[in-house]
Amino acid sequence: MSGVVQGVGFRPFVHGLAGELHLAGYVTNTPAGVVAEIEGPVGPVGAFCERLSREAPPLATVSSVSRLDLTPLGVTGFAIRPSEQGSGHTLVPPDTAQCAACLDELGDPGDHRYRHPFITCTHCGPRFTIVTALPYDRATTTLADFPLCERCTGEYTDPSDRRFHAQPVSCRRCGPRLRLTSDRPAPPDGDDAALAEARRLLAAGAVVAVKGVGGYHLACDAENDDAVRRLRERKERGNKPFAVMAPDVSTAVSIAPAGATERRLLESGRRPIVLLRRAARSTGDAPSGGPVLAAGVCPGSPDIGVMLPSTPLHRLLFGLPGDPPGPRVLVMTSGNRSGEPIAIDDADARARLDGIADAWLWHDRGIRVPCDDSVIRVRPGGESLPLRRSRGYVPEAVTLPFDVPDTLAVGGDLKNTFCLARGRAAWLSQHIGDLDHLATGQAFDHALAHLTALTGVRPGLLAADRHPAYRSTRWAERRAAGRPLRLVQHHHAHIASAMGEAGLDGTTPVIGVAFDGTGYGDDSAVWGGEVMLADYDGYQRLAHLAYVPLPGGDAAVRNPWRMALSHLRSAGIEWDRDLPCVDSCPPAQRRVLAQQLSRNVACVPTSSMGRLFDAVSSLLGICHRVGYEAQAAVELEACAAPAMAGCGSGYTFGDRGGLLDPAPVLRGAVADLRDGTEPAVIAARFHRAVADAVTAACRAARQRTGVGTVALTGGVFTNALLDEACTRQLGAEGFTVLRHRIVPCGDGGLALGQLLVAARLQNRVGPLRTDPVESTHGTGGAHVPGSARQSGRR
Repeated sequence: MSGVVQGVGFRPFVHGLAGELHLAGYVTNTPAGVVAEIEGPVGPVGAFCERLSREAPPLATVSSVSRLDLTPLGVTGFAIRPSEQGSGHTLVPPDTAQCAACLDELGDPGDHRYRHPFITCTHCGPRFTIVTALPYDRATTTLADFPLCERCTGEYTDPSDRRFHAQPVSCRRCGPRLRLTSDRPAPPDGDDAALAEARRLLAAGAVVAVKGVGGYHLACDAENDDAVRRLRERKERGNKPFAVMAPDVSTAVSIAPAGATERRLLESGRRPIVLLRRAARSTGDAPSGGPVLAAGVCPGSPDIGVMLPSTPLHRLLFGLPGDPPGPRVLVMTSGNRSGEPIAIDDADARARLDGIADAWLWHDRGIRVPCDDSVIRVRPGGESLPLRRSRGYVPEAVTLPFDVPDTLAVGGDLKNTFCLARGRAAWLSQHIGDLDHLATGQAFDHALAHLTALTGVRPGLLAADRHPAYRSTRWAERRAAGRPLRLVQHHHAHIASAMGEAGLDGTTPVIGVAFDGTGYGDDSAVWGGEVMLADYDGYQRLAHLAYVPLPGGDAAVRNPWRMALSHLRSAGIEWDRDLPCVDSCPPAQRRVLAQQLSRNVACVPTSSMGRLFDAVSSLLGICHRVGYEAQAAVELEACAAPAMAGCGSGYTFGDRGGLLDPAPVLRGAVADLRDGTEPAVIAARFHRAVADAVTAACRAARQRTGVGTVALTGGVFTNALLDEACTRQLGAEGFTVLRHRIVPCGDGGLALGQLLVAARLQNRVGPLRTDPVESTHGTGGAHVPGSARQSGRR
């Protein structure tokens, strides 16, 4: 049996099934999967084989079952044999939140695991982050140094017990120990005392670093304004929203409304952060007296990120019946300084989080590899969009639409994930982070070594972004070691990612709408507002946002007023002080910017839709300087949300032969602003105008090419208002619309597209050169995607 069949109770399941059918033999783990030798009458043996996949444990995924007839050994009874060593690889499941049975035991004073912070069983608990090697056994996890006590040994060896061969099993006698470190001279002794002191500190307004399954969190009382402010200042987080943890789903929905799908996700074993939209509640939607979050938890955001406890330790932070009251809701944010990877090592956490945390609640169970929280948004129709795919989802494989050789795609520099693949399976890594920090690069290497060991992929082909200054690309160039390296254009990779997760094999192209902040273009400009005809083999740029200068590069990203003034100048609109973006710019800087634009000094042309959202945000006085990525666009969406239903259209992009000209939109917005129109209405009209422009561009593309499938991709489509408006309007026009459901639409899904493009071109052209010439091509290349090439249309 291959697939996710280790660490999920598969051997105990096989043992029980064999016993029920009165069959003899054995079962064992091997590096390639689970092997069973089964013997008995023909009928029961056939029933055994038929039920293997159908009745597999809940965490298992059986991808294949191979059968071979053997001469009976003549054994009696059925045994679980020690794991075998050898070649081949299977996969462990993701880390899974505590199951209902373990939660019941956690709160049962009569159970010997009452209040045990590390309670787990065959059906729940850590897996991916504790595995050190395969086959999956206790000896190849970070619990290897914790010998089982007599009682746990009895459960582990009892075929009728829920913990039969559950590798992470432990109890208060033999398991990991919880500790609390603070400035107090006498630290509390024992798990219960450490937890009680942590709850007391949190209730008193302290910031506590809490060690979870995939790393440390920083926690504080989410209703305490001073505590939230101190955490934000110490972490230097700017106004980036914090996620919050609620003890149960009823508390979660008292914070923000949640539909059926959102509730299921909150309570699922994956335990992601679920973005719940701020909205006016109807009477009875929330319990009276529910938590009131501090204003500093998620300022300026249209959403509140909410999660439920993902470990018994987190559940115990909220207390059990009889405990002194603690916070009702906790801020729970990654345990790091802004820009750094999440801390997993105890000494490192003590050093790096010093000055941020007032205390450290930690334990001595090791974390093999960091794995940050996943973030999910649920669309109005109930479809999920992963914004960050990490804990609870990794290392689940993504099924590919065609076979690929052993390949590594290294992703981009922001929100980095990498991707390993073989055959029809691809494994996206957990969220690594932004590669502009040395420690994040080291985390990349650490995570790659771990996932390579688990998958057995030995890449003979590498893929990276075409941006010559990307750290990820330079890493791939240094590590190629003679292996072919395929450089893939950024937006082509985004579109290929959407195609791949939709299962398209590339025999027909799609109209790809790729909107984001930054992508290196074929003409060395900064692309980001692209409409392309694309398949895996190549692409043709059909339309794009008209170029405007990006003054100062990263300075324009950090200061949206710079982009606003650049767009105003390109639209022929004077920089009058009555416009908020002009007024926010100091006169001396305004004069310098005017000279910079007029002389074209350090002004790269950009077609970025993300930068246009920044510009409109500053134009309306919403956000002039950003403290985190996409802040201006996030706050623009929050402003527009209440007015979307009744705003109508009003603005229209110009169309100059495939150039989407924002100048008419900006002139309309400025006129409305001067007429006293509410910024929310202008922001909503802008969103409508972008959706109208997408629809018009796709309509024109269909007329040219005959292609009726549209892929919406790129980080701008994390904007729920734009995503829904484009999908609804394109659907009304008869288009088939592809939207991301499995991997993020932003750069967190980029590596999947890089991999598919590189593998397809490897299959098509054979061995590749390793120099940058061997990159995918754009409008100047020889390849024109499928149907356009076949029909002669261009």
